[in-house]
Amino acid sequence: MTDPTGPLKGLRVFDLTRVLAGPTCVQMLADLGADVIKIERPGAGDDTRGFAPPFMAGTKESAYFIGVNRNKRSVTLDIGQQEGQEIALKLIAGCDILVENFKVGALAKYGLGYEQLHARFPRLIYCSITGFGQTGPYAPRPGYDSLIQGMGGVMSLTGEPDGLPQKVGVPVADLFAGLYGCIGVLAALRHRDLTGQGQQIDIGMLDTSVAWLANQGMNYLATGENPVRLGNQHPNIAPYQVFPTADGHMVLSIGNAPTFRRFCEAFELTHLLDDPRFVTNAARVGNRQVVTDTLTPVMRQHPTHWWIERLESLKIGCGPINKLAEVFADPHVLAREMVLEMAHGSGQTVKVIANPVKLSETPADYRLPPPLLGEHTDAVLGERLGLGEAELAALREKGVI
Repeated sequence: MTDPTGPLKGLRVFDLTRVLAGPTCVQMLADLGADVIKIERPGAGDDTRGFAPPFMAGTKESAYFIGVNRNKRSVTLDIGQQEGQEIALKLIAGCDILVENFKVGALAKYGLGYEQLHARFPRLIYCSITGFGQTGPYAPRPGYDSLIQGMGGVMSLTGEPDGLPQKVGVPVADLFAGLYGCIGVLAALRHRDLTGQGQQIDIGMLDTSVAWLANQGMNYLATGENPVRLGNQHPNIAPYQVFPTADGHMVLSIGNAPTFRRFCEAFELTHLLDDPRFVTNAARVGNRQVVTDTLTPVMRQHPTHWWIERLESLKIGCGPINKLAEVFADPHVLAREMVLEMAHGSGQTVKVIANPVKLSETPADYRLPPPLLGEHTDAVLGERLGLGEAELAALREKGVI
């Protein structure tokens, strides 16, 4: 393993996470330089190894697993066995951070609950990511992304006005929970630097989903009225939506009065500047259907590229609606190096999506590809615990590793 170079270099993470929310949190820490030991079940591993098709070409790993597990060393360990628990405790003793997404209370039966470990390792930062958090009436429930999207309100806001509620096309409840977990860990590290004291970070996916309701959540708190589904329109700004063009669709985002004036003056729509239904943003929001009906035939007159070229020259917000093939071929995405290739343990090269956090002095560090199941078990247990070949063979015979 090459030495990490990121700002978290020297920190060690004991990773008891699987699927998406927890692995997202830990991959961010790993990209920033933390040394991560990913604990997986012998013979099975992280559930997402089997979330396929698609598999990454030439490997037996799912694309799903590959996407959130780089920079981690995989150690297979059965924490259900006493010897496995003893090994876990010895490894945790050398770690700064533990991240887990087991059901509430599940790790306590293995001697790995927060209170148990805090008493033994008071400097340990312990991040728990669950569906509903460690307290409250729903705490025992399992949490799944689509379930949380439904309960957290975003599904009621997404979709066409006369259609079904819709979940977002990627698992945002999982992803946000993982990122909030990472923020919590970084704050807890700062606290430990000042006081020497570790603590638990309690992340509930429902909590984080409520937190990122953002303007729509505030719209409700301000009015007491449930926001309606608006399809691709903005609840507070108009026109700020998808429009059809001569050859497809595009996004038009007009966020203030000077921009609306430039738009009208450039495309022979100055009469709208004197129309009381258009004269202010509030008026346009109150008459959004009239705005849509008025601008739709205008936008349909020209193809998408024609509009984007002219709107960009006027500094008016706009953009195409790209399919993923277009996203990953976009010159800006490529210039920002958002796709990278890593040599995988299978012997193949795999493409992954890069870390978007651009640090000028300590950039993200891509030192390890997503691991094969148990790929680093012998190396880590030898390095950290001094176990030799005979001891490792005996543990493997008993199914502990």
